[in-house]
Amino acid sequence: MERIKGIFSTQGMEGTSTGSTTRQVIRKQYWSALELDGEIIEVQPLNANYVPSGPKKHVAKSQFLEQFNAEPEFYVSTVLPRMRELEKTLRRGETHRQGGEAYSAEFEFNSALKVDEENVRATFGLGLTYMDRGDTLKAEDILRRLVNLEAAFDSRHKHLFNEFGINLRKNHMFGQALEYYERAQELSDSDDHLLVNIARLHFERGDIRKCILHLKEALELNPEQDEARQFWSFLQRRGQLDGPLQDMDLNKELARLKAERKQRIESKRQKRKQNTSDEDLSVKVYKPDFP
Repeated sequence: MERIKGIFSTQGMEGTSTGSTTRQVIRKQYWSALELDGEIIEVQPLNANYVPSGPKKHVAKSQFLEQFNAEPEFYVSTVLPRMRELEKTLRRGETHRQGGEAYSAEFEFNSALKVDEENVRATFGLGLTYMDRGDTLKAEDILRRLVNLEAAFDSRHKHLFNEFGINLRKNHMFGQALEYYERAQELSDSDDHLLVNIARLHFERGDIRKCILHLKEALELNPEQDEARQFWSFLQRRGQLDGPLQDMDLNKELARLKAERKQRIESKRQKRKQNTSDEDLSVKVYKPDFP
């Protein structure tokens, strides 16, 4: 059976006030929907510009079939043209950036963000453009946005994630790079490639001990990880392992590092949870009650 995919809508009554009078009006919300495994439908609201934007929700297939209506004509007439235009804008921005045309790239990425303020490619692109021209203050502002965009750490954007981290380090924004990587660890704390990136960060800032600890952890997770093994061999050839390995109890210090990170990540999760209300994540129209 073909999986559910496309644009759908929900409808409901909403009260509007005019002076002392309140009347009920029908409100319609459009959604992009994609069927996943396990009888689950992933839905994402369309924003005011009719492009998918904002947090995704999971809905049971039975609930979806009961509450959502297919909108194939609306997709063809409205959503598809908007998404195609957004894609063209993003590609123009990426082409300008690759050509070293920073101000033209900035214009296109900002244009894309006017259509979809949470667009991951545009946000990464804008941040990379600012770093290309050495504007670290604006790049830091983009970093603030990225750490609050969970979609930025999705595997689909891995190449952009890596490039952004590399550029933070190249611009000597080491504290910001560490915050960026630790946000990724909130979502995946057992990623050996991420640990190698953090090891590189500590190496570049001159903290060999933390570099060694993160490499050790990466190799514990994946002993065949080529980058980690090559990096370890590089440190060995330079004689940079000898002193630290003699002075420190590697297993004990690694256990302490993990415990401190776990506590720090949990604290950040709780703070982020407190700062994110249901109202912040909602659209101002009718929605079904999702579990």
